[in-house]
Amino acid sequence: MKRFLLGLSSFLVFIVLYFSFTEAPISPVAYSPSSAPPFQGVLAPNAELAKAEFIAKGQIHGPEDIAMDSSGRIYAGTSDGKIVRLLSAQNIETVAVTGGRPLGLQFDRLGNLIVADAVKGLLSIAYDGSIITLTTSAEGTPVKLADALAIATDGRIYFSDASSKDWGEEFVYEILEAKPYGRLLCYDPATQTTKVLLRDLYFANGVALSRNEDFVLVNETYRYRTTRYWLKGERAGTSDIFIDNLPGFPDGISAGGNGAFWLALFTVRKPIADRLHPYPFAKTLLARLPKFLRPKPTHYGLVLALDEQGRITRSLHDPTGRQLSEITSVREHEGYLYCGTLNEDYIGKYRLE
Repeated sequence: MKRFLLGLSSFLVFIVLYFSFTEAPISPVAYSPSSAPPFQGVLAPNAELAKAEFIAKGQIHGPEDIAMDSSGRIYAGTSDGKIVRLLSAQNIETVAVTGGRPLGLQFDRLGNLIVADAVKGLLSIAYDGSIITLTTSAEGTPVKLADALAIATDGRIYFSDASSKDWGEEFVYEILEAKPYGRLLCYDPATQTTKVLLRDLYFANGVALSRNEDFVLVNETYRYRTTRYWLKGERAGTSDIFIDNLPGFPDGISAGGNGAFWLALFTVRKPIADRLHPYPFAKTLLARLPKFLRPKPTHYGLVLALDEQGRITRSLHDPTGRQLSEITSVREHEGYLYCGTLNEDYIGKYRLE
């Protein structure tokens, strides 16, 4: 008992000293999220994503997004700054090295691979691997974290600048701080200019265009929602909420068949985090804790299908997270969904029924 009490006393002294001499890295504000929707009805758990197979298992690391060229070959960006092309399930070649962290990928009408690179900005990569920087700023403000993109038929590139804060890899700070630092941008190759469409987004992430290109979507990861910006019609130039109060953290979004969208959720919501948000002081204390003492994300694979009215029409789950988890992007191609991940060593391939 004496040893236990001595150990407990030492631990409490450590905690007091730690908080006394550790400066808070954030200045959070109160935020009261709505109660998470229950996993029932269209959100009822299933094991569909557990049926997925792996591509390039052990041969690739951190394929955050995926793109297919006109021949159907798969391209991905990796955590070490490479753009790779899959010649077969286990045969990979390096196409280019950006020197940054490639995230969003999509081919333009000329066959160039457009890349949203978290470090280098918006890039264009030709078939021979040569790289051109398209833009690194918008209206005088640097692009700090180019994240995702979608390309319109007229060539305009809509992309997200996730955050203007330099958190390094400590994005949990942005979750806790609950302040908007993200933007939705549009690069016009005809004029080589970049315009700001939306400011004050809560970690601007995945981007997708509607079938008629009358609106563009951008995910606000840390508000559990997707925002819509109207490009055409009477509402052009305005924005509204496309879908709110999602069951997890929305990451990538892409256009699917029949006017649908596929939405990847990085992980599901943690009740303790939602309960903590209204209390800035408690969030400050949590941010000051050593990394190993902070709550960890739940391993859970989740992809949602949305219609063009923002309704959930289908959900695909891996509740155990053993097969697919931390999904950052999802692409539909020839009857399959291809799922990217931020930290894993594979691309997931799920056959659509």
